[in-house]
Amino acid sequence: MKHKMILAAAAAALLVTTAARADDKDLLVLDWAGFDVQGLWQAYKDKNGDKPTYTFFGSDDEAFQKVSSGFKADVVHPCAQMVSKYRDAGLIEPWDVSKIPEFKNIDPKFLNSKVFQDDGGVWYIPTDWGIAATAYNKDKVPEADVKTLQVYADPKYAGRVSLPNSSDDVWALAYLATGVTDWTNVTDDQFKAAADWLRKVHQNVRSYWNDPAEMAQIMASGEVLIAWSWNDGVNYLKKDNYPVGFERAPKEGISTWFCGLVNMKDGPGKEDKVYDYVNSWLRPEAVPALVDAIGYGHSNKAGMAKMDQKVLEDAGLGEITVPILAQVPNSTELRQRQLDEFEKIKAGF
Repeated sequence: MKHKMILAAAAAALLVTTAARADDKDLLVLDWAGFDVQGLWQAYKDKNGDKPTYTFFGSDDEAFQKVSSGFKADVVHPCAQMVSKYRDAGLIEPWDVSKIPEFKNIDPKFLNSKVFQDDGGVWYIPTDWGIAATAYNKDKVPEADVKTLQVYADPKYAGRVSLPNSSDDVWALAYLATGVTDWTNVTDDQFKAAADWLRKVHQNVRSYWNDPAEMAQIMASGEVLIAWSWNDGVNYLKKDNYPVGFERAPKEGISTWFCGLVNMKDGPGKEDKVYDYVNSWLRPEAVPALVDAIGYGHSNKAGMAKMDQKVLEDAGLGEITVPILAQVPNSTELRQRQLDEFEKIKAGF
């Protein structure tokens, strides 16, 4: 069946916010949909006899709302800009990095924040990274059109655009499109310009996708020609021989992000298995599994150095030659303002 892989991935995405199946009852991982990748948990299973039990989410805000409302997990996989919220809410505890041998091989750039490590300890274990850029149908969208982010507001693509249902990624796009590459010091005028641009783009949006499998499905169906996408949605489409392009060099720039693991306080499982899971994730052998399955880069610098550069470039992980808006921690107040404004925009206000 045409697009069978994408449709299967989309069906799997229906499991979001539910447990994939009851596996090891001593470890519950709250993770992004699509991250139940064998190469990431294989060493854990080899040691403990079964894989962890997973429960999935579709956005960072959804995951935080879930755990702050009382849901108990042992490990959660938020992206960098969310870590301060987990800390401020008192939901997490520091990691004992003496129990994590590969901690020494984490690329230092991912730990360069007092939000992640301070005198109180290491609060965050970075694991994966990627980009947000423009996915497009190469057969129907001229390459010249996607050399600018203004393509999202082009009336020619009315009803053929999709954006992530993720406040962080949508605002990263809007800031870039309006000339901002640092969201740690946004002025009121810059915020308003980005919001006005998003309202204009909203007129072209056919749908706001909730996870990469959904994004891949709507592009494969022909409904959408252009989408602000992470690496994995493009990876799914490539594996299904869809004519997808991934424009990583528009004149305004692209966004980068990274995610990682936090150790939840009072988790329902066993703490030693929490460390078994982290160590399985961080081992060098997990690097090619992550790149191949999802198209994301790994935080293990030594493991990434062994990867074929052509493989990394094909996954969208090559050198970036345009401006970058890095999704690093920003103020909780700005994130809430962005989230509230995004909800208004989606509602047509």
